[in-house]
Amino acid sequence: MSRLRPQLALALLALLVLLAASPLPARQAEALHAPIRLPPPIPLLWRVGEGPRTVYLLGTFHLLRADDYPLHPAVYAALDDAEEVWFELPGETLFDPALGQRLAEAGRRTDGSSLREELGSTEWARLGAAARAVGIDPRSLEPMQAWLAALTLSIAHMRAAGLDPALGLDRHIAGRAARAGKPIAGLETKEQQIALFAGLPPELQRRQLADVVTRSRELRAEIAWLHAQWRDGDADALYWGMAANLKAREPALYARLNRDRNEAWLPLIRDRLAGAGSDDTLVAVGSLHLVGADGLVQRLAELGYRVERIAGDSPRAP
Repeated sequence: MSRLRPQLALALLALLVLLAASPLPARQAEALHAPIRLPPPIPLLWRVGEGPRTVYLLGTFHLLRADDYPLHPAVYAALDDAEEVWFELPGETLFDPALGQRLAEAGRRTDGSSLREELGSTEWARLGAAARAVGIDPRSLEPMQAWLAALTLSIAHMRAAGLDPALGLDRHIAGRAARAGKPIAGLETKEQQIALFAGLPPELQRRQLADVVTRSRELRAEIAWLHAQWRDGDADALYWGMAANLKAREPALYARLNRDRNEAWLPLIRDRLAGAGSDDTLVAVGSLHLVGADGLVQRLAELGYRVERIAGDSPRAP
């Protein structure tokens, strides 16, 4: 599999916000009792610190399948050990449909223009064909900004690949944490997450939309490959297959969506490690935030913390 396109990375980084609009169906709970067809995924899970406090870093995947559950026992052990659980979003908004709706509103035009007009007849025809191929009426895209149309198409491809937002790892962990009465906190506010995408330059938006339209026939295979690397716990493949490509092709976008956010989260994690008492914390964020030179794992190691991978020292052998 060749390196994945930046648009897929953009979609994955946006998913947690956009998919907050998706209802949580009863079959999420049923999935945990489905027949096990595959071994548990090797977790992207690290332990940070050697003092009285520990922070666990867990790389999530925002859409999964029923046969991705149950998770590796090490993930449930880390959750049981943690007194508090952190996600990218605060607990009160993690399942709030209003958040996804607000993001959708931020991606809608208010000046009377249309995406059809912005793209022109040739590009609009290509977009229409790509949309119809995944069951989307092109007319529904007309009032959208280009970035929201690109995300909408990308997520449709992920669903077509058999991945379900209701089965995403963030939701699964958050549900278990809530049932256990554990406090849930967020590394960012909903306003910060919405601003990440609503403020993208128009030319970058059009470039990302053109990319997903051009490669629409390849996206499903790329998504399947990415999911397989996550299941195998292959941090290197995830970095070189996606994050490194985004960094090389769209460095400003990479910094906005990944590196800068990681740097903003580091002081919060360090404060948690330095706090009084012995409370431990599980930090569950998108896997791309943990891998590579700008990932939280390496950055914390560079800052002098002991960082140890748990139950996933190497990818699963073929």
